[in-house]
Amino acid sequence: MRDTDLSLGDLIDMQIRTSGPISLATYMGLCLTHPSRGYYRTSDPLGVGGDFITAPEISQTFGEMIGAWIADLYVQMGSPDAITVLELGPGRGTLMADALRVATRVPGFSDALNLQLMETNAALIEMQRDKLAAFGPQWTEDIGELPPSPLIVIANEFFDALPVRQFVKREEKWFERCIGLADGRRVFGLSPTPYDGTLLGEAFSNAKDGEVAEIGLAGRQLMEQLGRTIAPRGGAILTIDYGYEHTQPGETLQALSRHEYADPLAEPGKADLTTHVDFEALGHAARIAGLTIHPLVTQGHFLTSLGLEDRHSALSKTNPDKAEQLRSAFERLTGSSQMGTLFKAFCASSPGLAPAGFVSR
Repeated sequence: MRDTDLSLGDLIDMQIRTSGPISLATYMGLCLTHPSRGYYRTSDPLGVGGDFITAPEISQTFGEMIGAWIADLYVQMGSPDAITVLELGPGRGTLMADALRVATRVPGFSDALNLQLMETNAALIEMQRDKLAAFGPQWTEDIGELPPSPLIVIANEFFDALPVRQFVKREEKWFERCIGLADGRRVFGLSPTPYDGTLLGEAFSNAKDGEVAEIGLAGRQLMEQLGRTIAPRGGAILTIDYGYEHTQPGETLQALSRHEYADPLAEPGKADLTTHVDFEALGHAARIAGLTIHPLVTQGHFLTSLGLEDRHSALSKTNPDKAEQLRSAFERLTGSSQMGTLFKAFCASSPGLAPAGFVSR
């Protein structure tokens, strides 16, 4: 049988049989970004026909608020002659199209803008190319190659999909969680060798037997790289995602397929795999790089402080036939029982900036 005839699950099983169990981080990386079979390489997961719906697809006003946020920072930085806006995982380009429709109303912004997108999915790149054509987008795979102008980074539901490692406490020792095979099926297990605890800090010192330490090393490394890129030139990072404010024990791995929870081991490459974001760890990485960390706020607080309610009210008055749809979208984006509280807005910026939405709670 040729490799092209094998599923990603077959390839992973062959790797396990050949080299032994693999870490969760390795498994997630293969499932999501395998060059020819990875979930984010081969499918359009967004929308009703996909596996999940993100905030930009719920209402244009989500992106518009982020556009106002970008524009405010641009003015705070003195309206520089050049500014780079980078979006990580821009999906169909919806968020950025809505954001730039607002931001480009600010004098000088259009001429200064250098739009950069980090995307691995060929089909989504074509959608982005079409939707963002007016803004001259460019695609990058290397943050180190960005131009030296001030940099604003937008990452909506991006860090939750980066691979994590998990360690389980057993009799005062930590063991890494791995994926192996039992009776021909993929199963979770533990490495037989105790982990030395290099990545574990005080947050896990009092963990109980059986508790899990979930370490997003890839997210930390990316945040530090972004921070070191922004620090000497000025700018900010805005991350909106679901997660927790303080590092803590807990296992949050989940798989989503067709808007339903799924077995994360069942069909590699066919379901979205995510974990909750550890915002304290991201903040620590950004602080090491020289950035200022602003108080974490809920998505609901962030959006309403930027004027989301007024924007929905204005749209309802000019589009009365869509008033109920707009009311439903507002509640979904800001409601405490929906995305408003579960999702958090995180910001790290160069010192001296006061990003909108983060000045106070």
